[in-house]
Amino acid sequence: MRNSLFLICIFLCCWSTHGEVFTSIGQMTDLIYTEKELVQSLREYIKAEESKLEAVKSWASKLDALTRISTSDPEGYLAHPVNAYKLMKRLNTEWSELETLVLQNPSDGFISNMSVHRQFFPDAEDQTGAAKALMRLQDTYQLDSEAFSKGKLPGVHSNAVLTVDDCFDMGKTAYNDADYYHAVLWFQQALKQLDAGEEAVVHKAEILDYLSYSVYQMGDIARAIELTRRLVSIDPTHERAGGNLRYFERLLFKQLNEMNQTYQPASEEPIQLGTYTRPKDHLPEREAYEALCRGEGLQMTEARRSRLFCRYHNGNQNPRLLLKPMKEEDEWDSPHIVRFLEMLSDEEIEKIKEIAKPRLARATVRDPKTGVLTTANYRVSKSAWLEGEEDPVIERVNQRIQDITGLTVETAELLQVANYGVGGQYEPHFDFSRKDEPDAFKRLGTGNRLATFLNYMSDVEAGGATVFPDFGAAIWPKKGTSVFWYNLFRSGEGDYRTRHAACPVLVGSKWVSNKWIHERGQEFRRPCGLTEVD
Repeated sequence: MRNSLFLICIFLCCWSTHGEVFTSIGQMTDLIYTEKELVQSLREYIKAEESKLEAVKSWASKLDALTRISTSDPEGYLAHPVNAYKLMKRLNTEWSELETLVLQNPSDGFISNMSVHRQFFPDAEDQTGAAKALMRLQDTYQLDSEAFSKGKLPGVHSNAVLTVDDCFDMGKTAYNDADYYHAVLWFQQALKQLDAGEEAVVHKAEILDYLSYSVYQMGDIARAIELTRRLVSIDPTHERAGGNLRYFERLLFKQLNEMNQTYQPASEEPIQLGTYTRPKDHLPEREAYEALCRGEGLQMTEARRSRLFCRYHNGNQNPRLLLKPMKEEDEWDSPHIVRFLEMLSDEEIEKIKEIAKPRLARATVRDPKTGVLTTANYRVSKSAWLEGEEDPVIERVNQRIQDITGLTVETAELLQVANYGVGGQYEPHFDFSRKDEPDAFKRLGTGNRLATFLNYMSDVEAGGATVFPDFGAAIWPKKGTSVFWYNLFRSGEGDYRTRHAACPVLVGSKWVSNKWIHERGQEFRRPCGLTEVD
């Protein structure tokens, strides 16, 4: 309507400017062409409105089909990391684009609905976080970008795919974070899919621009030159391409002269996982940790396996376990790690999740210098703390932990429930406080974390293992089971071998609950040993 009024105003202005135009056929013939242009503008306006309406209809059809699938099993749908990433992207970016489209012609109902729900939408930080989670999974499980793009994850068959624009946005996320290693992988995948004929909003020249510079940042100047030449051939007037090409060529020939070498064309092999070396980061045991997550590098020898047993455990004749003892299996010999089977029933698990869900908040870690709890990129999950008085189920689980371990839970921390989202993880860490952080649990007044009791409250389709890089162990989640280990020797000294990690969840939704048992109150339940490492 706004455009129509604008066109009418132009038409009226012409008549008011040329008030005597009817007296001249010559002048009137000019109006014939003016009217033709106005009709063309009117048709373009109508076409734009129809195009907008068709675009909205297309959105509605696509999202209707998508929500039918996602709402049938929300947790199962989000268990696939690509679906989780695309949900973040869709709500943060694409719905906003739809809002802008609809706003071109006021639609009060839609805008009102958007306003009501926008407060619950993920923001840019969520989208970035989900993108980085895919990259983390890519690294940990050594998956190339095409595996994610085509939904080909280990043991999973899904139609969750990433488009050219999705891959480009993934690359942009890494690029904006100066993470050129991942930027190269995702820009290359976007280019590959575009070259294969897939339609996209992003132009090939834009992908080549970002890709060539990212490749240059990875030190592959020869390939950066080839990609930039391809960019120039597509868009000779590109504002940066010519200058970049000359700079790359000067830099390469300078290096060749210094090394007394001749020019070798860039490899024609496509860029893929392993083409470039992944940069080192803050974690010294990164390679060992990620190998264990993939089920590689396990130190379970036949000699060690022969020392592992299963047994019925009655908690030293505990009355509550005499008639129904726990099934106990050794997971590792030294340090001793055991798994208890059928620790939690399905009904108990669902009740705990029901209580925890409304209170889940981003999990925190304790700053070793200040003792203050804060969020960290190496811990990606949400958690809630549950008191025994809140529900008989929680009280019953706490009592069961005490019966099984023989340790009092009166001085233990509250039951912590955690849910790991897309690529959820907790990198290698200690549960106990070390000598360089003596005030970590000072406010509790219950001493250090003596032991960890970890309940698995879900199965995980792929990934999500609990690994111990120091001695090469991996424990896989199994719903209803629990694992237990001591963090401290009997002397009270920390057992540094218990540094462990929660591997990124590749496919699935991982639910766990932790009970950290403290030193105070255990003096007669677990007496001190005679040596430091008893």
